[in-house]
Amino acid sequence: MKYKNAFTSYAFTFMACAFFAVLVITAHASVANAQKTPESFADLAEKLLPTVVNVSTTQKVTEYPYGSQNPMFPGFPEGSPFNDLFREFFDDRMFRRPMPGQNGAKPREYSRPSALGSGFVVDAENGYIVTNNHVIEDADEIKIILQDDTTLDAELVGMDDKTDIAVLKVKTDVPLVAAQWGDSDEMRVGDWVMAIGNPFGLGGTVTAGIISARQRDIHAGPYDDFIQTDASINRGNSGGPMFNMSGDVIGINTAIYSPSGGSVGIGFAIPSAMAQSVVDQIIEFGKTRRGWLGVRFQSVTDEIAESLGLDKDVNGVLVAGVSKDGPAEKAGIKAGDVIIGFNGKDIDEMRALPRLVADAPIGKPVDVTIWRDEKEVTLRVVIGEMEEEISESDDDTQAVKKSDLTTLSDVGLTVSAMTDELRDMYEINSDVNGVVITQVEPSSQAAAKRITEGTVITELNQQPVSTPQDIEDLFEKAKKSKKSSVLLLVNQDGVVRFVALSIKD
Repeated sequence: MKYKNAFTSYAFTFMACAFFAVLVITAHASVANAQKTPESFADLAEKLLPTVVNVSTTQKVTEYPYGSQNPMFPGFPEGSPFNDLFREFFDDRMFRRPMPGQNGAKPREYSRPSALGSGFVVDAENGYIVTNNHVIEDADEIKIILQDDTTLDAELVGMDDKTDIAVLKVKTDVPLVAAQWGDSDEMRVGDWVMAIGNPFGLGGTVTAGIISARQRDIHAGPYDDFIQTDASINRGNSGGPMFNMSGDVIGINTAIYSPSGGSVGIGFAIPSAMAQSVVDQIIEFGKTRRGWLGVRFQSVTDEIAESLGLDKDVNGVLVAGVSKDGPAEKAGIKAGDVIIGFNGKDIDEMRALPRLVADAPIGKPVDVTIWRDEKEVTLRVVIGEMEEEISESDDDTQAVKKSDLTTLSDVGLTVSAMTDELRDMYEINSDVNGVVITQVEPSSQAAAKRITEGTVITELNQQPVSTPQDIEDLFEKAKKSKKSSVLLLVNQDGVVRFVALSIKD
C-alpha cells in the first residue's frame, strides 16, 4: 500500500513539473516573438546611412532697386524723408513688380535657398530617389547631396500632393545604394524604428524610437493613415526614411507636431504600404493613378442604421448617390446601399473606403459587399480611374412663395409640390424631382441637421416621392411599422445626402 502511495506521489510531482515546464516554454516563446531591445543601432545605421540623401532646393528671384517698380511704393523725390519712412514698411522683395525703364532700373537675378529636406534611394541603377512633395514644391533647382558629400543635380519625375510624395532622378557615375521597402502593415505599436534624415541641414542624423500609434488622421490629405513615432523628427527630416529593425523602409518621415518647431516626441510617417504603390506609379506613369468607384457616401448613424434594419455589429458607409455611368452604377450599386466590404476587407470606418478604392487595380473587377433590403449582397465592380471633378453648388436664399403646403410637425418641416415658380426661385435643376422644403422650424431636429429651405426630398425610406401626400403616407406607414425614424434622401444645393429624422409615436 505504501508503494502505491509513493508511486502516486511521484506521478503527481512529475505531472506538476511537466505542466510548469510547458508554462515556462510558452512564456519564453511569447517573449521571443516580441522585439528585443537592441544593444546598439550602430551596425544598422552604418549599413543604411548611404541610402539616405540630403535634398536642397533653390528658387530664382528677381530684385529691383528701391522705388523702381513697386506700384505700391509712392514715388517721392529722392532725398525726401518720406522715402525712408515707406522703405521701412514696404519690403522691396515682397511687393515690387517689374516696371521696365522706370528710373533706369536694372533688375538683379539670383537664386536663393528655399527648402532643405531628406530623401532616400529606391533604385540605384536608374537613380530614383523618394522625398516629400512639400520639400521640392515650387523649386527651380533641386540638388542631391550623398553621404560622401557628392552633389548631384536632380530632376523631378513626378509628385502627388494628396500623399505628399515626390520622386526625383539623378544621373551619376557614383554608385548609389538603394534602400529596400518593408511592409508597414506588419508593424505593431511598440515596435522599434530608426529614422535617418537631414535635420536643420546638419547632414545624415540617426534617431531611434518606437511606433507610438497607427492609422493617425492629421487632416493633411484625403488618404491620411500615418504612423506615429517618438523617434526624434525635426525640420529637415521630411522625406527621410523610417526603418524597421531589419533595415527595411516602413515609412517616409513627413510631419511633426510641435508648438516650438522642434521635436517633442510626436512625429508622423507615411506608411510604406501606401507610399510604395504611389512611388511605383509615379515612376511608371509620371503621376499617380487612383481607382474610382463613382459613389458619394456618408457615415451611418444609429438612426440611419435602425431605419435600414442594419445589424448593430455591422459597420459600413452609406451610399448617398452614384455617378451616372460610373463603375458603381454599372455594377448595380444604388443610393441607400451600405457598403460593408470592399475587395475582401471590411469597412469599419468611413475614411477607410477612399484609401481602399484609390489603391484598387484600375480596370480590374473587385468584390463590393453591400447591405440592401436587410441582407448582404456582393457585386462585382470594375474599378475606373479617378479624374478631377468640378462640383457646382448654388447659394441662393430667396424667399419662397407658398403653394400646396403640408406641414410635418413631427420633424419641423413644411413641404410643397414642385412647381416652376419654386424651381426658378431656388434654382433647382430641371433633372431634380421630388418635394420641396419651403420652411424649417429653427428649433427642430431638421434644422439641427442643416436642412434648409429649398432642399428637395427625392426619396423617403427609399421610396420615390413627388407630392406632399406621398410624404404623409410614408410617414404614417413608418409609424404603423413602429419605426423610430425615417430616412430622407435630399438634394441640397446640388449635393445629395441621406438624413435620418426621429418621428414621434
